[in-house]
Amino acid sequence: MIEHANEAEHNAVLETARLMCAAARTAPKTKGTDHIVTCILTGADKDALAGKMEALAGERNHPSFARDAQNVRDAAALVLLGTKLGVRGLQDCGFCGFSDCAALARAGGRCAYDSMDLGIAAGSAAALAADCRIDSRIMFSVGSAALELGALGEDVGQALGIPLSVTGKSPFFDRK
Repeated sequence: MIEHANEAEHNAVLETARLMCAAARTAPKTKGTDHIVTCILTGADKDALAGKMEALAGERNHPSFARDAQNVRDAAALVLLGTKLGVRGLQDCGFCGFSDCAALARAGGRCAYDSMDLGIAAGSAAALAADCRIDSRIMFSVGSAALELGALGEDVGQALGIPLSVTGKSPFFDRK
């Protein structure tokens, strides 16, 4: 059997994406409460998300969304990470700015620990990509478009995206 570079590199990206989802799942979570959601997009699904990013670039006057959309189009795969919004049931925490979790829930606020858990999961996933020598970049613009599309489910309130690439030079840096 002969597996040429293009096929081998594509398979490496997909396997790395799967391992990144596992790394996000096993990353430490506040109070042991896991609200993390992951998925992998390729092909037409990945390109549809890039299209949504381009639309948001105009709607929100964020030219960087269009630049990032091109990075998504150039990527072999895209890992989406999100967090369901919830509370931990802590008393006297106040880290979110509310007196307790019940006050946060009544106000429709966001638990600060969800954001931290998402960041830790994204860092763990990106570190795994680096360990596998797959180029990546954590992008909030990708997460914003994923939320608009409901790509991670309707109960996900925060998201980040990590496009992946294997090329001679990373397309995610030295961007215009």
